[in-house]
Amino acid sequence: MEEQELIQLYPRLWHMAHQGAWPAIRERGLMSSSALLDDYAVEAEQKNRLQNMRRPESVPLAHPDRPGAIIRDQKPMSDRALEKCLNDDLTPNDWYALLNSRTFFWLSRNRIWRLLKARAYRDLPQTVLTIDTASLIAAHRDRIWLSPINSGSTLFNPRPRGIGTFMRVGDFPFADRSKRKVEDNVVELLIDYSVPDMADHVLAVHEVMNENLISEIWRSPASGDDDHP
Repeated sequence: MEEQELIQLYPRLWHMAHQGAWPAIRERGLMSSSALLDDYAVEAEQKNRLQNMRRPESVPLAHPDRPGAIIRDQKPMSDRALEKCLNDDLTPNDWYALLNSRTFFWLSRNRIWRLLKARAYRDLPQTVLTIDTASLIAAHRDRIWLSPINSGSTLFNPRPRGIGTFMRVGDFPFADRSKRKVEDNVVELLIDYSVPDMADHVLAVHEVMNENLISEIWRSPASGDDDHP
């Protein structure tokens, strides 16, 4: 897949964060779970548990010199399901560690709404970032991966997955998957570890709950009317 083709087909990305996360993201960037655990100096035993094992619930982090942060649960996955669909001799713990080392973005508005409407999240306010794809790629192209599946879910007949699930833009077989809907062709965009300059690429920030846009938290002068979840 060509980079320009990716930008043309998916000009916007979306990321769901916990309520109140925008000030910390604007100041300190968007961090993966692993980056948050490092930044908050979580002690080794707890860090291993949170990074390499399934999290059934979201976990708050605290540090005297940091704003509050939350590492999201991994309710859509299970060890048993992962054992059945993982390739490359990976274990469920390997998969959790891999996912926790990256930041995730949806390339489809429909998919971000599916997540927002999920039973685990729909009754809780969520912060949603709308992001300029071209800007983010220009700044981080060497650390970007694409996935053809929802790599963080094993619900509903989980797809096989492994190291090869994540591909660089130039290696992604978009044309071979052309019979799929655009939103089901490239499903996730990932960036290694963290995005320190996340605020430079965000076009709008909204609070969402129960299928509704509750409020607009922030909007860039460069945004358009359609820049929302």
